[in-house]
Amino acid sequence: MRRYLRDHGLSFAMLGLLFAGFFLGQIVAGRAEHNDERRKQGQAALSYSEYLRSPHFGEATAENWESEFFQMFVFVLATAFLYQKGSAESKDPRKRHQHVTRRVRPDSPWPARRGGWVLRLYEHSLSGALFLLFTIAFLWHTRAGLRLYNEDRLHDGEPAVTTTDYLRSSRFWFESFQNWQSEFLAIGAMVVLSIWLREINSPESKDVQTPHWENEE
Repeated sequence: MRRYLRDHGLSFAMLGLLFAGFFLGQIVAGRAEHNDERRKQGQAALSYSEYLRSPHFGEATAENWESEFFQMFVFVLATAFLYQKGSAESKDPRKRHQHVTRRVRPDSPWPARRGGWVLRLYEHSLSGALFLLFTIAFLWHTRAGLRLYNEDRLHDGEPAVTTTDYLRSSRFWFESFQNWQSEFLAIGAMVVLSIWLREINSPESKDVQTPHWENEE
């Protein structure tokens, strides 16, 4: 068991501890904040199960997940073609990079052993999966955001709008752009800071002894 936890500690920490803990915190704090607004409007408070089905929770969650998956999709795809000299997040621009066909081993992933169109799909499966997750979150954001937008409009005595109207509204794009810009700011900072700064033993960092303007692979 100890060996298993050691081998999978990073995913357990990211998903089992940090994500789960902060997600629970979001639910508790989000419900309290939303119920405070509802009380001011003379509406009844929502239970946890009601809040989890509400557009307030759905919109806030989806717009954040959407930006995270969008950022990772773009970053994975961009690093296949673009370079940053000296960055731990980039391939070395001084070297010619081309696809190298490696010897297939008995323990290679099944698509690599299968070959053909299955292998071609598998070669881009990471970016494809991230794009699919972005698309799902984008559609969830659209659906939940529209419900919340119409709730606000009806409360103000205005008519409800369609999905097309919502997608053309400044509110939808403000919700998206405010998250997208912060994600690429963080990624850009990581790319640039890793040129000069180090974190010993982290695969996201170059070795301490590596010159600033030298890439490692």
